[in-house]
Amino acid sequence: MADLQDDLHPAAEVGRVDEPFPQEAVVVGPEEYRPVSDPDDDPLYRARAVLAAHPVADGYSGLPWALRGLPWYDLDLGESAVDADVPRLRRGQVGAVFWALHLPEGHDGDRALTTTLEQLDLAQAVVAGHDEDLRPARTAGEFVDARNCGRVAVLFGPAGAPALGDSLSVLRALHALGLRVLTLTGTSWAGPAGLTRFGEEVVREMNRIGMVADLSHASTPTIRRALTVSKAPVLFSRSAARDLRPHPANLPDDLLTAVGEAKGLCLVPLTAEQAGPTVRDVADHLDHVRTLAGPDCVGLSGTYDTGSAHPQELSDPSCYPRLIAELLRRGWDEADVALLTWGNVQRVLRAAAFTAHTAQQRRPPSTATVTALDG
Repeated sequence: MADLQDDLHPAAEVGRVDEPFPQEAVVVGPEEYRPVSDPDDDPLYRARAVLAAHPVADGYSGLPWALRGLPWYDLDLGESAVDADVPRLRRGQVGAVFWALHLPEGHDGDRALTTTLEQLDLAQAVVAGHDEDLRPARTAGEFVDARNCGRVAVLFGPAGAPALGDSLSVLRALHALGLRVLTLTGTSWAGPAGLTRFGEEVVREMNRIGMVADLSHASTPTIRRALTVSKAPVLFSRSAARDLRPHPANLPDDLLTAVGEAKGLCLVPLTAEQAGPTVRDVADHLDHVRTLAGPDCVGLSGTYDTGSAHPQELSDPSCYPRLIAELLRRGWDEADVALLTWGNVQRVLRAAAFTAHTAQQRRPPSTATVTALDG
């Protein structure tokens, strides 16, 4: 009931800098702040202050897959074999992170489902084994609860659509196990030609159960059709601006405008390949997306532990304050920074929950099959 009441608050309220929180909410990543003569003139000091109240919700981490190959690890004290251990999440003032359930190229059918379930099982075990620092979270309300308890919220997803095996029953089962984001690529019903009739039914069923559609790496026809069919906001877990840096997963200006019109969310990845080699390049992409899609439709995707090279000064999650300081130097006001780091992800999760609550009053679980709809 509390989550449904939370969903009734206007989205504009979610990211307000002056939003009151319990005192423990501002201790996501305890740090020693160096004293300055005038903190207002120090962007890094201001960045840490904003992040204390509005920590980073990181939209993509490959940690579960990275941990699969390690015989032993210690995320509590620090683990040099990965990017995003607990100490670095704390130093970067990360309050929530999406753990992707990566599918290697060529995995489909039963193999894709098995790989996804194995990673989900591992991810849940890792969170349970680090319960003093991490907490599983499926809703916007649980994100806030985790933060207020001094934990980093962990959302499971995105996972790859091939894990469904073209079955809406499997979609619902994965949701029941905790999966909350699905990437619509790599299937017969979400391919280069766009969504088929069954693909549209998948999106409608995702709306009904409260699972968010991820459209990064999807084809342009798939993106455009999903933006039309989905009643809940979609997100792009790893997409920057193609006008600034050509890359297949980056979005052209017309699609960024369409994302803004649909109130979706574009999470800009902190990778050298997609955003550029410096922190200023990443900030350029954030400026560009904010200008075209709007301040309510841009967020952050660290994309750590994916094997990607990262820009200078952004080598791991502890570096987030440097990026926020760069945005403050450019004139971003603190309200827009708060939306970027925390508020916009909250809006999408709340909207997905509200859409699901409404849809479940109107339609039962879908029994459609790919054979019946696509032949």
